[in-house]
Amino acid sequence: MAEAANKIAVVTGAGTGVGRAASLALMNAGFTVVLAGRRMEMLEETKKLGDNVGKSLAVSADMTDPGSIAALFAKVMDTYGRLDVLFNNAGMGAPPVNFEDLSLEQWQAVVNTNLTGPFLCTQHAFRIMKDQNPRGGRIINNGSISAHAPRPNSAPYTSTKHAVTGLTKSTALDGRKYDIACGQIDIGNARTPLASRMADGVPQANGEVRPEPLMDVDHVGAAVLHMANLPLDTNVQFMTIMATKMPFIGRG
Repeated sequence: MAEAANKIAVVTGAGTGVGRAASLALMNAGFTVVLAGRRMEMLEETKKLGDNVGKSLAVSADMTDPGSIAALFAKVMDTYGRLDVLFNNAGMGAPPVNFEDLSLEQWQAVVNTNLTGPFLCTQHAFRIMKDQNPRGGRIINNGSISAHAPRPNSAPYTSTKHAVTGLTKSTALDGRKYDIACGQIDIGNARTPLASRMADGVPQANGEVRPEPLMDVDHVGAAVLHMANLPLDTNVQFMTIMATKMPFIGRG
């Protein structure tokens, strides 16, 4: 707790779901968290739920806007002067239409949010972390089960999450010389507003619609906190956390 109290973390998509759970876990452990997202009212709600000492900060930021991302990290430096943890969490999917009916605009919107946004955030984090004292930091990417296997009609989301794995590996390799560690958490069926539909039934690979088990999203927050708390000479390169009985391992 004492060490965490001196650490600054940025969480993107911090207003709801996994981002909120991770932010609360970090704040409750003593981290100062910069809560980034598009909806200020949701960020402020997250801050109110977890920050009991008034150190954390809500910042409106659009992960599809390079200028907005640059302003976010400038605010971090102006306010705190360093950055210890970045959780690249913000993401979106496209409508689940047939592959051949997906528009270029829908594809590009997902690529901009899920891949280009984390790339730009990681670049800014590199520039801060390599020059600060003490040097280094940790970057955690939200990959998803979709970084390993697709759901039906999910080409943009699945493609970007596979690409995030490449970004994670490149970041881990290129960050070594700066004492920057990078790992990825792949999440399956956490109970969030986005995933609650799983319990009602979602399309399976064989064309059937079936309900799927969910897990408490707080377990994801605890997993992110575990990764964030490690010393920089230790790294969780990849972690998969999922509802035990979801149809993923094997053939469903």
